Formats: sequence, C-alpha cells, structure tokens
Amino acid sequence: MLTAQGLNVSYGDSQVLWDVDLHVPAGELVCLMGRNGVGKTTLLKSIMGLLKPRSGSIHFQGKPVTALPSDQRARQGIGYVPQGRDIFPDMTVLENLRVGLVAHNLPSATIPDDIFQLFPVLQTMLNRKGGVLSGGQQQQLAIARALVTRPTLLLLDEPTEGIQPSVILEIEDVIQRIKSAGNVSILLVEQYLDFASRLADHVYVMEKGAIVLQGQLDAMQDEDVKRYLAF
Repeated sequence: MLTAQGLNVSYGDSQVLWDVDLHVPAGELVCLMGRNGVGKTTLLKSIMGLLKPRSGSIHFQGKPVTALPSDQRARQGIGYVPQGRDIFPDMTVLENLRVGLVAHNLPSATIPDDIFQLFPVLQTMLNRKGGVLSGGQQQQLAIARALVTRPTLLLLDEPTEGIQPSVILEIEDVIQRIKSAGNVSILLVEQYLDFASRLADHVYVMEKGAIVLQGQLDAMQDEDVKRYLAF
C-alpha cells in the first residue's frame, strides 16, 4: 500500500529524517513509535505531501507520489488526521464533515451512514460548532472527516493525545473496526505501548530521525522498545 525509501527531510538547514525506510502492507495497521521530537510527525507530513524530501521516494499503491502535491495524494486515497486534530472551530460538525466531500468534488453528496455508525455522537451534534466540542469529540470528528474522503490509507498522528481514558477506548474500538473491515490500511503514530500492542501488526521505532527498531511487538523485547519511549 505504501513504501517510503531513503527519505531525507529537512527544515531549512536542519535535517530531521535520515534515510528512513517504511512499509505499510495492504489491510494492515503499522504503528510508528518514539519520543516527542524524533521525526514521527515529519514523516507523516512527508507522506502526505506537506513537506518535500531532500531525497528518497514514496510509492502509494505501487505508483510514485513523491512529486505530487498533497491534494492529489488525498484524491488518490490518502487520508490524514493531524496531531492536534485541526478541525475548523467556527464551522459546524456537518460543515467539517462536508470539507471531505468538497475535496473530492462531491459538495452536494450526503455524509455516508457508516460514518455515524462509527461515531454516533457526531450525528447528535451536526449543528454544533466544532470549537465547543470536547477534545475527544473533536478527535472523533477529525477521524470522521478523513474517512468521508474514502481513503485506502489512513494516517493517524497521536489520536490519543490529550484524550480522557474512556474516550481513548472508544477511539481504539473505532480503529479496530476500521482495520477489521480490511479495506483501509493504517499508519498510526503513537507513544503508548499498550495501545499500540492491541492494534499493530507491525511496529517501527524512531530515534533522532532514524528507524532504530522494527518488527512485530510480540517478537520484540519490551525493554528494548521502552528505552526509546522513556523521557
């Protein structure tokens, strides 16, 4: 579904990613782990086309997308839920969801029923402004907005950040249901090992802009992973 090879990415003269290789198989959930500031968000932004690599390549569904702008990557099937959610606070829940339809030139289409099956609370808040929702509700809205675009690859940047435990379990259930449906591959950035262990088929661990560990969590030593997550 997704292959990144030899990615080197910089902010100005400061290099952040160093020869990063990453692979997301079709229908699987891959988790990207590491401390804050090691380059996880930078990698997701590079995959989405928000940052241009100095070198390296990105292939999506077997086709090169390294030179494509982010809107074309979205139309090809990459959905992105950024860290911090980035919903539109002055727009209603319904208007936020419609952004995904507009991006795909379907402004008059209705929101698919399965979105509200995943997030029933949103259906009760369609006319409420995004800015007055709780953090957990905003996170659900951000994921729903990405799913409206019907992605085949979903990029999730720390969806549990700042969310109360009960809502984290709801989001975990949604991610598990998306994964179980089998038609969306997921690249999840996460720092909580327990959360990742319940969802991930494969894990990559980053340190200082490079991949330092990868594999299935049950085949790794917890101590090896935790030493790259401890602050």
